[in-house]
Amino acid sequence: MQTQDRLEVNQLAQAIAASQKYLLSLQNPAGYWWAELESNVTITAEVVLLHKIWGTDTTRPLHKAATYLRSQQRQHGGWELFYDDGGELSTSVEAYMALRLLGVPATDPDMIRARYFIIQRGGISKTRIFTKFHLALVGCYDWRGLPSLPAWVMLLPKEFPVNIYEMSSWARSSTVPLLIVFDRKPVFSTNPSINLDELYAEGVENVRWELPRSGDWTDLFLTLDTGFKFAESLNFIPFREEGIKAAEQWILERQEATGDWGGIIPAMLNSMLALRCLDYDPSDPIVERGLQAIDNFAIETEHSYCVQPCVSPVWDTAWVMRAFVDSGIAPDHPAIVKAGEWLLQKQILDYGDWIVKNPQGKPGAWAFEFDNRFYPDVDDTAVVVMALYRAQLPNEQLKHRACDRALKWVESMQCKPGGWAAFDIDNDQDWLNAVPYGDLKAMIDPNTADVTARVLEMLGVCNLSITPHNLERAFSYLLNEQEPEGCWFGRWGVNYIYGTSGVLSALAAIAPQRYQRQIAQGAAWLVSCQNPDGGWGETCRSYNDPSLKGKGRSTPSQTAWAIIGLIAAGEATGKFACEAMEKGISYLVSTQKSDGSWFEADFTGTGFPGHFYLKYHFYQQYFPLIALGRYQVIGDKV
Repeated sequence: MQTQDRLEVNQLAQAIAASQKYLLSLQNPAGYWWAELESNVTITAEVVLLHKIWGTDTTRPLHKAATYLRSQQRQHGGWELFYDDGGELSTSVEAYMALRLLGVPATDPDMIRARYFIIQRGGISKTRIFTKFHLALVGCYDWRGLPSLPAWVMLLPKEFPVNIYEMSSWARSSTVPLLIVFDRKPVFSTNPSINLDELYAEGVENVRWELPRSGDWTDLFLTLDTGFKFAESLNFIPFREEGIKAAEQWILERQEATGDWGGIIPAMLNSMLALRCLDYDPSDPIVERGLQAIDNFAIETEHSYCVQPCVSPVWDTAWVMRAFVDSGIAPDHPAIVKAGEWLLQKQILDYGDWIVKNPQGKPGAWAFEFDNRFYPDVDDTAVVVMALYRAQLPNEQLKHRACDRALKWVESMQCKPGGWAAFDIDNDQDWLNAVPYGDLKAMIDPNTADVTARVLEMLGVCNLSITPHNLERAFSYLLNEQEPEGCWFGRWGVNYIYGTSGVLSALAAIAPQRYQRQIAQGAAWLVSCQNPDGGWGETCRSYNDPSLKGKGRSTPSQTAWAIIGLIAAGEATGKFACEAMEKGISYLVSTQKSDGSWFEADFTGTGFPGHFYLKYHFYQQYFPLIALGRYQVIGDKV
């Protein structure tokens, strides 16, 4: 047994060393880490559409986008929302549209397969609002079938129950420019010009250009929409031009010097569409910067061209730093020092949109991306503080002052129910998800268990404190969010494995004795959903079907989350789930590639639950390293 144990210890050490070496080799000379953030093909399809509308398509390698789109088509003919989901209608329609815009004829065998897939699922008439919107821009759908967005919404004061700051940051930054686009209702000419009549299952001559009814109270919004459309037909729209002017000013004020808007492609594309509707010249510096910012999100290879929905250097860098220290690399290692100093430079010391609902707060947070000064977030800020806390930097005084400023900002962002949201405070008017325009159900940013857990973990790990009353409110919120099975929902990662791991890490770090029962329940749930191969996995479908909580094929990232949660629970209760953890560690060691990396095909990140998912290409690297490193530390206890 001693020989076997020594062999296992050696294998663990070798796996850790290989992972560290792999990640060290990927550090950018500037100090950060940054890997691809993958989503479905709609982002690339919409970028193709944008360049066709602006006439800038010939200055980009969009022929490679056609290769990329074809490579993502599945055998059934459609395109996926997330890996191996069987295909999704709206995603497939947008991919088809982009290929047609890129000159692929409807008679192409791939297009014939795609058309069959789309028609079998109801065709264009059954797609989401945003798919229909993009089709309407090039005359492939009628604007009559889209909701009205009156521009005077821009003029509603922040004290009014309905205003743009009651929308989530991502919805706000994407919607304000659309107030201009939906007012103008443009139909742009493209080369080649296309129609997609073949994608209407009922025949284009039979389409009813109207919003679908739900048969409940939400149909009230359809009545209001009819009123808005009637006013538009009479050209009786109060404060129309004032609203357009306010929206234009808002857009220009929020463009980064790098050209970005909101750090996300939807906001960037919609802002560019708004400028096109306002007849900005393609050579205008604002337009040039905007197009360059979109180019910066692209990934081009010899044969392929695709666009990421966002970029994650701050997030990736902070997690790699944590993984290194957790796995035994010295906190003053040159790679950690360089990364820490880069993060300090990225602290946002400007006021952003958050100040509208949080006037008492002072800046000091971090955002997800390279540049996004208007929209820092609580989750990134907490992770960065934890990464910096463990690092040993040349200017420790600056580090501590930066973390102190971040802590005060985070505390000021606590929501009324006691938890924390991602970008805003008390952004929780759920009725907004019922408006026809909001069919992605992502119009708000309420507090969530996973972000709240991150804040509490930060307090515990870094020995920081907030007002006792606010701390108690946070505990109460988090405990009320525990599911009957013992798990917690994961808003920003898939799904209950992610949420449960985060909460266990938090409670174990800040109140291990007080919440042993809840911690034990969470750990027991994790053990109960371990797969026979020793790993853990959870399908994105668990957002739509609660019976799938914790169920899915094993992945390195989700296995790591489960192990991290179990280790935290064991430290808190003194009772380690030894067999489950050992099997999980064996899974990670056995699935590690020869270069020290891991691979997973599945999407384990979440954009909008049920509607938009992400694959962080570094999740499969740094979370396993954290799990292995923490397991090595507790080796004598297990």
